[in-house]
Amino acid sequence: MRRDVFTSDHEAFREVVCDFIAKEVVPHYTGWEQAGQLPREIFAQLGSLGVLGIPIPEQYGGAGLPDFRYSVILQEEAARALVTLGTVRTQLDVILPYFLAYAGEEQRDRWLPGLASGKLLTAIAMTEPGTGSDLAGIRTTALREGDHYVLNGAKTFITGGLLADLVIVVARTSADPDNRRAGLTLLVVEDGMPGFSRGRTLNKIGIRVQDTVELSFEDVRVPVANRLGEEGEAFGYLGHNLAQERMTVAVGSVAQARAAVATTVEYVQQRKAFGTPVASFQNTKFELAAMSAEVEAAQTMLDRAVLDLVDGELSGADAARVKLFCTETQGRVVDRCLQLFGGYGYMLDYPIARLYTDARVARIYAGTSEVMKLIIAKSLGM
Repeated sequence: MRRDVFTSDHEAFREVVCDFIAKEVVPHYTGWEQAGQLPREIFAQLGSLGVLGIPIPEQYGGAGLPDFRYSVILQEEAARALVTLGTVRTQLDVILPYFLAYAGEEQRDRWLPGLASGKLLTAIAMTEPGTGSDLAGIRTTALREGDHYVLNGAKTFITGGLLADLVIVVARTSADPDNRRAGLTLLVVEDGMPGFSRGRTLNKIGIRVQDTVELSFEDVRVPVANRLGEEGEAFGYLGHNLAQERMTVAVGSVAQARAAVATTVEYVQQRKAFGTPVASFQNTKFELAAMSAEVEAAQTMLDRAVLDLVDGELSGADAARVKLFCTETQGRVVDRCLQLFGGYGYMLDYPIARLYTDARVARIYAGTSEVMKLIIAKSLGM
């Protein structure tokens, strides 16, 4: 269906991204999956292309274009090539907005040039063992001692934590028994700070090119100068970027569902069963036709929400609706595509298997489908 989301500048950017992925990502992707991480060099290359600095102001080496559509294109072209750029997406769309919104001038001078160039890699540490989506239940503490906070605690499921130079840690600096959301603060922990250590790399079933680790903090002295925003205001800050974070997941879900349909159409036209192409069976035609319609419906919903996000008009409830619909659609579509591959769909030699395992987490991270339903229900007055 016709899309009216992008301008000629966006499409020029698409050509650059498509060429980069074909030359610098696809030939090496299998090795990166086996290593369980993207190499640092990819960030430097994307930085030199200007990709990482698009939303960063020009005085810090960026382009000064806070336009989410460039991130949409990056994900769409990666999915079209049957790869992902996991931690690149996280740095651009989930973590960078915190630095742009809450860093002071000295912090911007210190960190934004490195973020634009790809020399500084980032992670955000929210989730703890036992807390999951309940951010108000965070137990990591940061006690003020003069010009430092003394940080103690543990975090898990931290995307990009293995190579991160800067980790935004959500910690409790005070406790209010009447308001569990109060007293949370964002602190930037730098690689090499005494007491900061990385635990095991977690062995996931999907998105294996994206490292996910455990982090621990034992009496880490974090300068007050590394605090993002005001003390005790982190819960509100975290909610500020949730709509974009959930849109980022939805964009990947629709792009990967579309890629699943495309690779399945190609496969069934070549694969024969009982002496005839699988594509000639009525069930195959009906299944792919239905999936194509579902993907187009999700794309139309998503595109509307992208424009609302760019205009600053996307509500939290609508972001939840989009994430819920797009990720659930992805799950159904990729599962049915794998079925059409038969036994070969279960083999990791075929991209549909990777699309299948990568898809599952989309209904969990950035808020589970169940949490999305709660948010939507609340918007309905329930």
